[in-house]
Amino acid sequence: MASGRQVEVEGRELKLTNLDKVVYPKTGFTKGEMIDYYAKVAPAMIPHLAARAVTLRRFPEGVEDLDAAFFEKRCPKHRPKWVKTARVEAGPRAGKIDFCVCDGLPTLVWMAQLATVEFHPSLSKARAPKRPTVLAFDLDPGPPADIVDCCRVALRLRDLFGPFGVECFPKTSGSKGMQVYVPLNSKKANYEVTKPFAKAIAQLLEKETPDDVISTMKKVDREGKVFVDWSQNHQRKTTVAVYSLRAREHPTASTPITWKEVEAAARKDDGKALVFEADAVLARIEKHGDLFAPVLELEQELPDLGGFAEVDED
Repeated sequence: MASGRQVEVEGRELKLTNLDKVVYPKTGFTKGEMIDYYAKVAPAMIPHLAARAVTLRRFPEGVEDLDAAFFEKRCPKHRPKWVKTARVEAGPRAGKIDFCVCDGLPTLVWMAQLATVEFHPSLSKARAPKRPTVLAFDLDPGPPADIVDCCRVALRLRDLFGPFGVECFPKTSGSKGMQVYVPLNSKKANYEVTKPFAKAIAQLLEKETPDDVISTMKKVDREGKVFVDWSQNHQRKTTVAVYSLRAREHPTASTPITWKEVEAAARKDDGKALVFEADAVLARIEKHGDLFAPVLELEQELPDLGGFAEVDED
């Protein structure tokens, strides 16, 4: 691929530059290859970004240069006129700002051209910022715990919700952990319900197995345990998008997986099969389609907490 060129993407003109620049030094994976990945994964990824405020994590000097990397909430002023934005509350200091909204292939390619390695959307759609479409559990292992330990906690989450007829969907984080999403897609949903609910479930898991699970954020206490991060269920927080690449040594991506794959990793005590780089993600979509598609449409209500156990919601 040449170092730069003009392209037309679905009728939109874009200038792509520095295509030979290495984004992942350990593997030689270039910016051009990254843009190509996002262009190919777009049909599966864009529905999970569309209509949401997206925070961009940009790495202009590659994933190893953390000093040059930055999170960008405010959509760049030099954006093309056709890039849509959404004015959303960003916090007490920032107030309302215009976030980028990725609603199509041209916008996704433009974002990748900005050296956006990671995409972090809100759990809400921009038009209803107080209404999450999912309940999310972010499972973060404290070494020597690993993704296998996360799989065991994810299975417990599935088994907790199962008797109530509520389905959960797992995905790898693309880094060292994983996430479990409970689709809601209900007008009744709000963060005032989902956040304390997620906290209560995390506390329940910790109460049942305090040697394996922790529900508090103190890093000093996390060694060898899986932190069930319930705090992501917040209007101003974001979680890495499904199919987003991650800034690791290799171009791994947050990848939807099946419960059979989760069970196999837990049974074999081996999480290697749950690490997917860009090419493998595209091959999985070719074979399975978008395993996370139900998260977009499945309408569910959270069960009464009393059905689980008495837990502390403070």
